[in-house]
Amino acid sequence: MLTFDDYKGQQPSWCPGCGNFAILNTLKKVFVDLAMQPHQFTIVSGIGQGAKLPHYTKCNTFNGLHGRTLPVATGIRLANNHMTVLALAGDGDCYGEGGNHLIHAIRRNINVTLLVHNNQVYGLTKGQASPTTPQGRVTKIQPSGSLSEPLNPLAMAISLNCSFVARGFAGASGLPFLQEIIKEAIRHEGFAMVDILQNCVTFNKVNTFHWYKERAYELEAGYDPTDRVEAFRRSLEWGERIPTGIFYRNDRPSYEQGLTVLKEDPLVKQALFRKDMSAELAQLH
Repeated sequence: MLTFDDYKGQQPSWCPGCGNFAILNTLKKVFVDLAMQPHQFTIVSGIGQGAKLPHYTKCNTFNGLHGRTLPVATGIRLANNHMTVLALAGDGDCYGEGGNHLIHAIRRNINVTLLVHNNQVYGLTKGQASPTTPQGRVTKIQPSGSLSEPLNPLAMAISLNCSFVARGFAGASGLPFLQEIIKEAIRHEGFAMVDILQNCVTFNKVNTFHWYKERAYELEAGYDPTDRVEAFRRSLEWGERIPTGIFYRNDRPSYEQGLTVLKEDPLVKQALFRKDMSAELAQLH
């Protein structure tokens, strides 16, 4: 039987009290619940504190460039569509530098689970405003306050018809619910985006665990995640009340399902195909 020790990686170097610890432990619980052997999944990350999570997990790992998590995850899925692939990113890493890649991963509906560590700040590079930082928030880099309106990642994803859109909370009260959300995201056939609200104890003194705990609540049992209009409406709710759960899901075909070359076997198991290209090259002269 699998246990936490089966996924033990390097010793974490996050700040004491960082929300990343809760996400790491929750993810390991998910792997245990789903009986996923370390060799059966790959975690891809970019740059940032959240992106260090694969280093602290025993699994297949690829640590990429800032904002370039999803292109690598896409390549791995296309090379081996029998491999479960998770992409990890921060709110700056994914919604800022990687925003363009996010849009097209949603459009393609590649079967990748994206977990976004959203602490509303750049937590690795000294706390400047990220795409989800509230307008007017003062930081060391924005002494007059952030001038830009914050991005609403859930509303954006739902408007693009992302096939699975969810939000979780990395506080103690929200972890069991977050665990179930991540399990459903991994089981989903298609692109799944889970925005995870967490604290940054060093650079964000406003959006603390206590701040989220007072506001975060679970979508009601009768909520219908197939209702796209209602999902969009609920995604706009923010402030005194912040909903968490699976906002929207649909069962449109994944990108891999449309590739005939993957019908029989993953590319990694197919024989190398060599073709004489002399005739084609001759036409170029």
